[in-house]
Amino acid sequence: MSTDTAVRLTLEPDDPRDLANLCGQLDEHLKLIESRLGVQINNRGNNFQLVGDAKTANTVTDILKKLYSEARKGTQLTPEMVHLSLQEASVEGHGSKAGNASDEVAIKTKKALIRTRGDNQLRYVKSILSQDINFGIGPAGTGKTFLAVACAVDALEREEVHRILLVRPAVEAGEKLGFLPGDLSQKIDPYLRPLYDALYEMLGFERVARLIERNVIEVAPLAYMRGRTLNHAFVILDESQNTTKEQMKMFLTRIGFGSSAVITGDITQVDLPRGCESGLKHAMQVLQGVPGIGVTHFSAKDVVRHPLVQRIVRAYDSHDAEQQRNQG
Repeated sequence: MSTDTAVRLTLEPDDPRDLANLCGQLDEHLKLIESRLGVQINNRGNNFQLVGDAKTANTVTDILKKLYSEARKGTQLTPEMVHLSLQEASVEGHGSKAGNASDEVAIKTKKALIRTRGDNQLRYVKSILSQDINFGIGPAGTGKTFLAVACAVDALEREEVHRILLVRPAVEAGEKLGFLPGDLSQKIDPYLRPLYDALYEMLGFERVARLIERNVIEVAPLAYMRGRTLNHAFVILDESQNTTKEQMKMFLTRIGFGSSAVITGDITQVDLPRGCESGLKHAMQVLQGVPGIGVTHFSAKDVVRHPLVQRIVRAYDSHDAEQQRNQG
């Protein structure tokens, strides 16, 4: 016996252009919502009927209202925006609940307004704003580094810190720096590119260049942190799964007065030599329960890139879990 419910929705005012924007070319936006949530969407003009699980159908109602409101403002909707609206609603599978919009945190920078998407991003940003040291752990595409950079830029613009340091270990996918062309700066630059890109999006290319020139923003490899004490700074250690235990301890003990540190990484993507334990994994064991340290774990459902990335992450997680069971 079917438990499906039909929920009716009328979007006002009835504007053909805004409705076409909402539905997308050949109804691609509606089809995306249908495929993600398992709800059938029928419409004639501005009258919609949503058929499916009652809770999910009501969630889709809220999503369509929000997207139509954006269309009414003149925003050209894209499949990417529809995907992000699904993420914001914290929907995962059938019957998931919508997130509480009143709990949303928005970070305003000179060139962008960055909003949290989903419960884990919300917890992550709130933790960064309240704790001196924070860990963001999870797969690529969950916004760990981007949100950390946004919080750093926000703290700098509100003069809570005097400078931003963006740090990465120069270890990537088994490649060795000696084989790369150029001097040390040119060798390291490609590894720091994601951090530069986030800064450019929030501050603009020219302002970032000026702040780097004045040493207000410093982008550096982890090795450059040894022997320094960082006061009144916002420090981000990206790709921290590729630190050794010694490097992680060295980094954490650099933090000085008035400073904040965010450590991001994905413990499933360790590129250290075989037999070398990840400093991120080790820190999670050592620092468990230490007051003043926040830890946010992200999962595949938090990925805000193409929905296929979520399925790829899940497939790898399932494969790894199966291998562990077989070895056990």
